Amino acid sequence: MAKWTPKHEAPEPLEGPVVATITGGTILWFVLFLVQVPFYGWFADRDLTWWVWTCLAGAGLGLIGIWYVRRRDAALKRAAASPPPPGDTA
Repeated sequence: MAKWTPKHEAPEPLEGPVVATITGGTILWFVLFLVQVPFYGWFADRDLTWWVWTCLAGAGLGLIGIWYVRRRDAALKRAAASPPPPGDTA
């Protein structure tokens, strides 16, 4: 097990435009769903309708993701704007 012990500290996570990234991905999933809907019969003939429903599920989960990252972003901004609690030495 010694060979799996980390030899250095992990880097800080990267922060980027998370809300925009999740929103763009959600829009992409929904567009893919809309593009496939006219061809639903073709997908059904080949037993591939899961492709269509996967895109819709991706869009739905993306909506949950948008809600989550917007709340996270707001909480991070609130925490950065608020003064540290008394007695906090960190």
